[in-house]
Amino acid sequence: MPPLPFRPAPDVAVLLNALLDGYERHAPGRPFVRGPRVRLDDLDLPGYASQVDPAPRLTANAQMQALANLGYVRLTWLPGEAGHLLDAVTLLPERAPDLFPWLERSPVAAQAAALAELLLGDRFRFTASDWRRTAVDHTLAQLKTGRSPAPFLLADPAFNRDLLTALVALDTVQEETPFRVFSVRTFNDSKAFEPLKGALATLARRHRPGWGELTPDEVLAELHLTPNPTLIHLVGPWRLVRGDGQLVDLDGFFPAVGVPAAMIAGLRRAAVDAGGVDRVVCVENLASFYELVRLEGEKLAAVCLWGNPAPAVRHLLALLTATLPADIPLQVWADLDYGGLNILAQLRKAISPRFLPYRMDAGTLEAHLRWARPLTASDRRHLHRLQGCASLAGQQDLLACMLERGIKLEQEAVTPLAGQPCGGSVVGRLPRTGDSEFTI
Repeated sequence: MPPLPFRPAPDVAVLLNALLDGYERHAPGRPFVRGPRVRLDDLDLPGYASQVDPAPRLTANAQMQALANLGYVRLTWLPGEAGHLLDAVTLLPERAPDLFPWLERSPVAAQAAALAELLLGDRFRFTASDWRRTAVDHTLAQLKTGRSPAPFLLADPAFNRDLLTALVALDTVQEETPFRVFSVRTFNDSKAFEPLKGALATLARRHRPGWGELTPDEVLAELHLTPNPTLIHLVGPWRLVRGDGQLVDLDGFFPAVGVPAAMIAGLRRAAVDAGGVDRVVCVENLASFYELVRLEGEKLAAVCLWGNPAPAVRHLLALLTATLPADIPLQVWADLDYGGLNILAQLRKAISPRFLPYRMDAGTLEAHLRWARPLTASDRRHLHRLQGCASLAGQQDLLACMLERGIKLEQEAVTPLAGQPCGGSVVGRLPRTGDSEFTI
């Protein structure tokens, strides 16, 4: 069929694309009982509906009549408005394929075939047990059954190529790497990874076992991808042995010291001076970390988890548990919500069952009711699931209290006066003064 002798007016393009959407939604291989039909009142056609300038409507009417004369569509005019105001347009299915090139639009089937070819071309790069192979196979199955391949985009081949390239390039990321560095190394463009981050995190959350509950940022951190190099905040008499054997003593830094995550990830050994501390506390959030240090800083070692502990933090804690005397408590202080309890459960399962909750009990919740917030439906579902978690056997009273009262509590609300216990916790201590924070 030779190309049509005119370009589609804006309103005509909107109308025809709506008809092609209906055509492509039709089940493949199933015959049409009637062609796709759209009513003009259901579309946004500002030119056609203009009461000021009749030119767009006249142009659209002329083009649609020409298409009808050529056998592409059937027109339905409003009663008494024949040739003046269209009511609806019906596409003749057998002529639909000729409209795709005229509208510079690729059929969904062609887009799906191109994406499938792209994925099959790199599928061999991932082993059968690799979550990336699972992600690719799932996307291919979606395409085969005519379902959405999201987060891949049928209409954006360039995006799909870049996303697959990023998946392959994860093999080169063995330590914490800033987004822009990964982007330059992978695409020779420091900004090319930015539009891909969400899609990459979505694929990993869906197909990497155990990552379904992580936030996108936490997923990227698990992949060793971060906005910028991160620091792990520590306080207390830590003794860190680097991979080259050099000893780093942190006892002189107060109120805290930020140690690069890259250094932590390469440690050979981590310990605290048993004579200088009576406990080690892992704190979920940075503000509460500094409040803990300010109020209870003597004979305390602590680390800020920054939410779900990243790989470098888990490495540090695994090394610590191998050296920490059994009589020194290893505590976790987190929000009294699903996320905080999940952090406690993860640390117990992934590193050691010796992690104890700190200020995470029903008494603390009851004492701070004025700062509590209501549970969402999602919160309730997650908390009910935690009731069956073996790693939280000792937290059932807290879970029952949260569900019964329908509340949760952020740890920032729990700031006891120095020297006073909170919810059965260890008595606080007066802070030291005169020191300052340094970064190695």
